[in-house]
Amino acid sequence: MNVLTQLWGSDKVKNMLEVHNISKRFFLPKPLFSPFQKNKEILALDQVSFKLNPGRILALLGPNGAGKTTLLKILSTLILPDQGTAKILGYDLITQSQSLKSRIGLVFSEEKGFYWRLSGRQNLEFFGILYNLSPARIKEKTRYLSNLLEIDDLDKPFQNYSSGMKQRLSLLRCLLSEPEIIFMDEPTSRLDPAGALNFRKFIKEKLVRELGKTVFFTTHQISEAESLADEIAIMDKGRIKAFGKPDEIKIKYGLNKDSTLEELYLKTINEENEA
Repeated sequence: MNVLTQLWGSDKVKNMLEVHNISKRFFLPKPLFSPFQKNKEILALDQVSFKLNPGRILALLGPNGAGKTTLLKILSTLILPDQGTAKILGYDLITQSQSLKSRIGLVFSEEKGFYWRLSGRQNLEFFGILYNLSPARIKEKTRYLSNLLEIDDLDKPFQNYSSGMKQRLSLLRCLLSEPEIIFMDEPTSRLDPAGALNFRKFIKEKLVRELGKTVFFTTHQISEAESLADEIAIMDKGRIKAFGKPDEIKIKYGLNKDSTLEELYLKTINEENEA
């Protein structure tokens, strides 16, 4: 039994993620000086459905305001949908969310939740306790994951780390809980080009190929989706406009395989606007 099997096990499910007709509305409060004006309703998600198999990388690609982060928050159990449901690892998103939370991970682009005056190691020890890990287990996994993520110094204050290192620590914290699927919200948005390239390489080569994780990430960068993802979901105005392997989607939309993802993206987005 190798290190990875010891740390995470090897059980897999056929469909890692199944999403069925998820919709979400938000209501903006009335203006302070217009008491008779109705609340403004925003349809953030409109009957979103798709499936994702284990060990795959899915990029949710779309412009700002498309609904990407809202969908990510729903699938990571932070907010509830108004309609529809999903199954993650066979667990129902609505009725079995407590059982599900320990098996999924979430990485935001900001360093949310870290205590900036504590060292990286002290932060990880704190989160490990929250995940009900023993001190020995925390030490073992921190040592293994810090080597994997190439984090050399865990003993300086969190606030003194670079943006790239803070992002790696966010991922390390996520992996402490032993998730099988990891949701990332624009994971390279605050990194410089070299840092973004290294982080994408780590996701593809280490996180997915070596650790066998499934990754779902949002982005508005076409080049990032094209270089990293096995499958693409293009979202606009709360709807999934296209989903699948890039070459298959290109053929579906009348493009050849040599067409760029940018051409496909513009065709799917403009098709809705022209209609």
